[in-house]
Amino acid sequence: MLLRTLAVATAVPAALAGSLAFGADSLPSPPDRIVIDVATVNGSGCPAGTAAVAVAPDNTAFTVTYSSYLAQVGVGSKPTDFRKNCQLDLRVHVPQGFTYAIASADYRGFAHLEPGATGTQRAGYYFQGQSGTTSQSHRFTGPRDDNWQATDTVDVASLVFAPCGEERNFNINTELRVAAGSSDPTRTTSFMTMDSTDGDINTVYHLAWKHCP
Repeated sequence: MLLRTLAVATAVPAALAGSLAFGADSLPSPPDRIVIDVATVNGSGCPAGTAAVAVAPDNTAFTVTYSSYLAQVGVGSKPTDFRKNCQLDLRVHVPQGFTYAIASADYRGFAHLEPGATGTQRAGYYFQGQSGTTSQSHRFTGPRDDNWQATDTVDVASLVFAPCGEERNFNINTELRVAAGSSDPTRTTSFMTMDSTDGDINTVYHLAWKHCP
């Protein structure tokens, strides 16, 4: 089911702008904003009705806010609660003559990890029909009771661009895992979320561009 259509400006992080180069065609900007159709949002971390997708006010990114993305182990947890995931299936429409790649992505959330426990945030990215998946993960260790933030950054040589002249859905798979480790799961609870008490947590995806031949 189509959730909504998003307009996203062609923004690239300043830290990357100086190093991303493609000869004379270096980092062109499409004349119009791209349009993203969010085809599906599925997963144990984002069941129906618990994930909201919206456009940032300045149109430089799209945000996903979760109300049920929580992985936990210990008291009050089910055996399957240690891992939660969410998949975004996006239809990205770009102006003719351009193609794009994901240059970086910013994730945030909250973690309560008992001493000895660990939490992991992982994200994978691939275009429809692509044989391989680009993924990155970030590990957090207890004791911890604070917000967390992680950024996936792709090296220039590793940027994977959408095929020119084709429309292929872009998939983003995120995952949270929590392990008790040396903590005592019969007495304590450790958890990791991709949301917050004020609901103001977002994921930002930054784009790199080049001209199609």
